[in-house]
Amino acid sequence: MAAPFPEDPSLERHFKGHRDAVTCVDFSLNTKQLASGSMDSCLMVWHMKPQSRAYRFSGHKDAVTCVNFSPSGHLLASGSRDKTVRIWIPNVKGESTVFRAHTATVRSVHFCSDGQSIVTASDDKTVKVWSTHRQKFLFSLSQHINWVRCAKFSPDGRLIVSASDDKTVKLWDKTSRECVHSYCEHGSFVTYVDFHPSGTCIAAAGMDNTVKVWDVRTHRLLQHYQLHSAAVNALSFHPSGNYLVTASSDSTLKILDLMEGRLLYTLHGHQGQATTVAFSRTGEYFASGGSDEQVMVWKSNFDVIDYGEVIKVQRPPTMLASSSGNLPEVDFPVPPGRGRSQEPVQSQPQEPISMPQTLTSTLEHIVGQLDVLTQTVSILEQRLTMTEDKLKQCLENQQLIMQRTTS
Repeated sequence: MAAPFPEDPSLERHFKGHRDAVTCVDFSLNTKQLASGSMDSCLMVWHMKPQSRAYRFSGHKDAVTCVNFSPSGHLLASGSRDKTVRIWIPNVKGESTVFRAHTATVRSVHFCSDGQSIVTASDDKTVKVWSTHRQKFLFSLSQHINWVRCAKFSPDGRLIVSASDDKTVKLWDKTSRECVHSYCEHGSFVTYVDFHPSGTCIAAAGMDNTVKVWDVRTHRLLQHYQLHSAAVNALSFHPSGNYLVTASSDSTLKILDLMEGRLLYTLHGHQGQATTVAFSRTGEYFASGGSDEQVMVWKSNFDVIDYGEVIKVQRPPTMLASSSGNLPEVDFPVPPGRGRSQEPVQSQPQEPISMPQTLTSTLEHIVGQLDVLTQTVSILEQRLTMTEDKLKQCLENQQLIMQRTTS
């Protein structure tokens, strides 16, 4: 049976609540929550269910630059210009613990796929790896010679990729802590980098208005896109691995077909710079944020896979594509029209799920609850330490008073 024709992406919802530019967005595992950070120093957790109130988390002392949900969705990490990383429990209380080791703005935060560690990137020119549950700094990767804007784990957690204002993208072995390769093809600051879902490729965005895709096994440049008219600030792979969405200072989002090496759509939604973009874990939605203080949620529509299934088969791009702005594209304002037809996109074959869905759900729930318990214990320990310090201070004050009275 032929695959149904895809439709244009459509703007589903937009969220207003930030008081300054939105810097980052990320969906939870089940797509029920969407987190965003802003120059207003606040973290917002929006509920995809209509008429649900958002959570506003205050704790950072300066702009929030990055957010990432844990794989279970039960924890939320954020980084800030206040030089700290915070781990939050994304519920109405909004409690958090603070990680300190960076000496400048934290630009990026990302959980490993097992949830056991996080990687951060900073203006202090380092990439740092932390233990999530032990709440401690583990080690630094320190070969960049300028600000590091982004760092991500590979899907299997063995590699780390980082992007820097030194115009390089570096690939690191997490175990040996050594730089495996440096990619130097960008002509300006590299703003963002991420792994293809297969783990075999990386894509990087730059201030030179380009997006480049490399094979991490051969280190060969596979694709080069120069489609935006200003800096590319962020990108996100669709979980199928077939598509890439980008956000640019030219105010547009662009969706690329990686299999064919061409531009599919240009989306005009934000007034001013589009600063961030991220697909949901299923790929059914993607979210964007901008200097207009808005968070927008789009329905993908262009991919015809069954979103209810777990996507496990991803094909990396294999051809070398060099694309410029003269490629055909679908260019439309918000809200987009629905009448355009595109070439049918072949859905990916689905691997059978190895465990019963109920067992998988139960295990995920248990892991999530352990995450929450660990975080709660850490918060209680911090409060206990604060209480002990206050008691000691009170005792010292009483002793001083008694000494003065006696003398």
